Amino acid sequence: MSAAPPDNDVLWARGIVKSHHGTPALRGISLGIREGEVLAVTGPRGSGKSTLLGCLSALLPVDDGEVWFNSAPVHTLGRAGRERLRRDRFGFVGSEPQLVPELTARENVALPLLLAGAGNKAAYTAADDWLERLDVGEIGRIRPDRLVQSQRQRIAVARALAPLPPVVFADDPTAPLHREAADQVLRILTSAARSHQLTLVLATHDPELVRYADRSVALVDGRLAAPAAPVRRHTAGAPGASTAAAPGTASPGAAPSGSASSDAASPDAASPGAAGASAVSATRR
Repeated sequence: MSAAPPDNDVLWARGIVKSHHGTPALRGISLGIREGEVLAVTGPRGSGKSTLLGCLSALLPVDDGEVWFNSAPVHTLGRAGRERLRRDRFGFVGSEPQLVPELTARENVALPLLLAGAGNKAAYTAADDWLERLDVGEIGRIRPDRLVQSQRQRIAVARALAPLPPVVFADDPTAPLHREAADQVLRILTSAARSHQLTLVLATHDPELVRYADRSVALVDGRLAAPAAPVRRHTAGAPGASTAAAPGTASPGAAPSGSASSDAASPDAASPGAAGASAVSATRR
C-alpha cells in the first residue's frame, strides 16, 4: 500500500477510476482537499462531478485508485464501513432533498443528531436553529409533501449542517432554487463551513456559484481539465449567515486523458433521510 496523504489534507484521492455499467466516469483523478477548504468542482453535465463526490464521500467504491479521509484509507472499506463513515463523519446535500416523508421538517433535520446519540432537546434545538438560519423556521412542524421544492431543499441543507460534520458534500444543491434563493443558501452554506472549520466540497455546473469557493477544479470527460485555481471569495453578507466560516487549499495531481463519462451517482444512500427511515418512530417527541 502507498504512503498516507499529507496531514493537512482531510480528503485525498490518487488516481481514482470509476465506471458506470462499462462507461468511464472518472479517469485517474488525483486531488487533495485541505481541512476547512471550500472547494468547487465544476464542469458540464456528464463530466463526472457527481461520481467524484460519490467516491470521495464513500457512497461509491472506486474501481481503482485510492481515497483517504484524515489519513485513513476509504478505498479499502467494505459496504458497512462506508455506511458508518457517511453516517458519522459526512453531511450530504443533493439536487433532490431526499427527506423522510413521514417526518416533519424539524424531525428530518434532527434525525442525524438523534442517530448519533444526541438527546431530544439538543437535537431539536439545533434543528430549529438551522431552519431559522435558512429562513424556513415557520415550517418546522410541516411534513415535506405539503411544502414546495425550494423549502424542502433548505431543509436538506439544514439537515446536512446541523450535526456539524467534518466534511459536507453538496452536489448541485441549488438546482431547485431561483437565483436569489440559490445565492442566499450558498452564502449560508459556505459561511457555516468557514465559521465551524468544516470542509465543503461543492459540485456545480453554474459558474456564478464558484465565487463562493476558496478554490475550484474543472472536470471534463472524467478528468481534471486544468490545475486547481484559487477564486475570488464572495464577501457579501446575508440574513442568517453571520454565525457561520473556514479556509484552505490543496494540490491536484495529473490525470490521464479520456472521453465519455457519466455523472449519475445517486446521493440517497448518503443522506440521513435514507439511512434513518427505519428510525422514524424513535424521533417522535
